Amino acid sequence: MRERIAVLMGGTSAERTISLRSGNAVCAALTRAGYDVVPFDPKLRDWPELTQEGITKAFIVLHGRGGEDGTAQAILEWLRIPYTGSGVLASALAMDKWRTKLVWQAVGLPVIPGIRVTRDAWQRDADAVLDTVRQAIPAPWFVKPVHEGSSVGAGAAENRDALVARIEAALTYDDDVLVEQQVRGRELTVAFLGDAVLPVIEIEAPGGNYDFHHKYESNETRYHCPAPLPEPTLRALEALVLQARDALGCEGWGRVDLLWDGSEAKLLEMNTAPGMTDHSLVPMAARAVGVDFDLLCERILETARLKGGISCTHG
Repeated sequence: MRERIAVLMGGTSAERTISLRSGNAVCAALTRAGYDVVPFDPKLRDWPELTQEGITKAFIVLHGRGGEDGTAQAILEWLRIPYTGSGVLASALAMDKWRTKLVWQAVGLPVIPGIRVTRDAWQRDADAVLDTVRQAIPAPWFVKPVHEGSSVGAGAAENRDALVARIEAALTYDDDVLVEQQVRGRELTVAFLGDAVLPVIEIEAPGGNYDFHHKYESNETRYHCPAPLPEPTLRALEALVLQARDALGCEGWGRVDLLWDGSEAKLLEMNTAPGMTDHSLVPMAARAVGVDFDLLCERILETARLKGGISCTHG
């Protein structure tokens, strides 16, 4: 009897459209591999239907809140359905860019200086918040919602007025905003699958602006895989990615984004359910080591398990 696999896709986050594209690609790959595949969109269906469908494993390509933040993982633990990717705590932590930065910093890993701006503080006294930010971090800045991905609501600010506009734009997506020092450097991303690290990718976006458009819609962005860096540097980056993964407790598969300033890498964020579209970076890195998309999906599915976050049993 074929395994019955649910591909969790869509959802209600700002990344819904990208998640649907990822999910459709994964569904097609797993179907070609011989699995009995059930596309499952929690925006349109109730979670208990997974057990009614006789699902044996769940492949998570829900991006953003509700799917990548520990919520879906907790539900699957409760339903006792093994799933891909990180567990409840690691997923929730990695989705929070501010607390991810605090953890990495606490264990001595390199990060970009940043400060959190809350909606309450901004509404109470925006001028005081701006003074605090400008005293802590010199211009230029980079602003992003704490709990969003795919560069949603993110952008650079060169001066006070631009900073105000960026913070207010980011607050339309989230109650918490991260303001970081804008560091010039080479944009890198490194994926892991189990304990294996895939080749480092360097991203060259037009004008250095790797926004939503240049991630998913444009053909102007250039990718170098493996990145043209010295071999010792590549090995050091791979080791750093595993340290970053372990500090957050992530597992299964994921992708770490970094900046390389010429002498040191700075960790940016962890993606625990990365994109699986035709523009996505994990499939690109896998292809560089001879793993095609279908095989990559199978290998990710092989990592599916319950993480033991909830020990209750139910009838």
